Amino acid sequence: MDYKKLADLLYPNAKDISYYENLYPERNLMEGAEVCRFAPSPTGRVHMGNLFASFVPEIIAHQTNGVFILRIEDTDQVRILPNGIELIYNDLKAYNYKIDESPLDGGAYGPYVQTERKEIYEAYAKYLVSIGRAYPCFCSAEDLDAMRERQQTRKEQIGYYGHYAKCRNLSLEDVEKHLNNGDKFVLRLKSIGDPDKKFVFKDLVKGAIELPQNNIDQVLIKSDGIPPYAFAHVVDDHLMHTTIVTRDDSYISSVPYHLELWDAFGFKKPKFAHILPINIKDGNIIRKISKRKDPWAAISYHHENGIPIEAVKLYFATLMNSNFEGWLLQNPDKSYRDFKFTFDKMSKTGPLFDMEKLTNISKNYLSKLKASEVFELLDEWSKEYDPDFNKIINNHKDYTINVLNIEREQKKPRKDFAFYSEIKNHIWYMFDELFDNVVYDFGVNNIDEVKKIINLYIDKYYDENDDKDTWFDKIKKLSEECGYSSDMKAYKENPDNFKGSVADISNIIRVALTTKNTTPDLYEIMHLLGKERIINRFNNI
Repeated sequence: MDYKKLADLLYPNAKDISYYENLYPERNLMEGAEVCRFAPSPTGRVHMGNLFASFVPEIIAHQTNGVFILRIEDTDQVRILPNGIELIYNDLKAYNYKIDESPLDGGAYGPYVQTERKEIYEAYAKYLVSIGRAYPCFCSAEDLDAMRERQQTRKEQIGYYGHYAKCRNLSLEDVEKHLNNGDKFVLRLKSIGDPDKKFVFKDLVKGAIELPQNNIDQVLIKSDGIPPYAFAHVVDDHLMHTTIVTRDDSYISSVPYHLELWDAFGFKKPKFAHILPINIKDGNIIRKISKRKDPWAAISYHHENGIPIEAVKLYFATLMNSNFEGWLLQNPDKSYRDFKFTFDKMSKTGPLFDMEKLTNISKNYLSKLKASEVFELLDEWSKEYDPDFNKIINNHKDYTINVLNIEREQKKPRKDFAFYSEIKNHIWYMFDELFDNVVYDFGVNNIDEVKKIINLYIDKYYDENDDKDTWFDKIKKLSEECGYSSDMKAYKENPDNFKGSVADISNIIRVALTTKNTTPDLYEIMHLLGKERIINRFNNI
């Protein structure tokens, strides 16, 4: 067979691959810099599984001063959304991922959309034909169905190989006849593998894995001229000089075929890291997260609930490396980007999504921010998801920041809320616009007693200029005058001697001002409310 002539017959207009080899030279990067990519299909919004899958290569690329590429694999045209690329891009940008090259950012190694690289794939397909490692297959769908049926009946390996590969040894004349008849063809790899032989493949996450060689003549180019994932990713990763391919561990079974492709081209192979997907415990089973079954898997759920994007990434960091959490405890003021992530510390059994853990991480994250930073984040979230509350907090910006600052700048700051959607529920009573039609629960059945205590406090003890110690001393004196113990120890020893304790007095004042039995520091609340508003609220009891 004259393979060069066959190649020219199949792809007469394709360039020599030397053109693309020169067009996309080696990257000028420092030693140790990794080039990683996230290559989704534009079929919908990114979900939490995708977000974690992109977090890993983005982190590895940038901690090594490398390059992170967003590449779009749109060869499956059936399920593609018209704005799918923009949706993916915007979802990653919303989480502050640093994208160095993409369809929207451009770059010297594009195009970054597979359907825009058809001429490139043709050139490399032609090259494989010219060296005798690929051939056209004119088998119909009916032929292939009949082949698979025979293989199943005989309990043989399913696939196009050996004596089942009817088009593997077509003559040049046979090929010309098919082409002259207008017969469509797919291009197949001419495999030289032996499934009875095994080789050891080293994965960055799973370590050494023994796999059988590939012997299937897989499809390289479909009849529409577009390649499936395997051929496209080999060409793309070679020309973009990807150094680490991160992908779902479901691809491990395809590694023998993929590596045979790399070897057929004679390309330098990248390193591979097959990452287990995020799972969830559903009753007694563990399964992959599902956008259909798990509402929290959708990014929209996280946006709507105001789950901080940095908290999500801190959570991802704990999933990525088991030793990150301990490091963070020792380095509370550092960014997750200061940590040295490695593949060998990744889960080999699949990380479990834990909403409670994400919530705790989020509480810790928000508690460490300055009040002004929390305000800015709350402002951004509430513009879209609670515009009425947004208007209120912006009408009282400095005041709101002070409210958010209660018990914040101290050794152990309060951790009342984990999500922006929860903040309103914790501070609403500080705003007169929201303090309407309220219900009080004083824990005291005698409302006259409550009014007596409040009136005595205002008439005799309250002074807005008191410091905190003086303020509390007066609360104690009020307690004693009303028949309540000012000493908690004495009250616990002889509770029958008193109507209650100073804690009850404080709670009556607290409920009168906030309706709540539990709040941050009461003194700080009263200081911010001010005398006039305090008196107004007391008068409404």
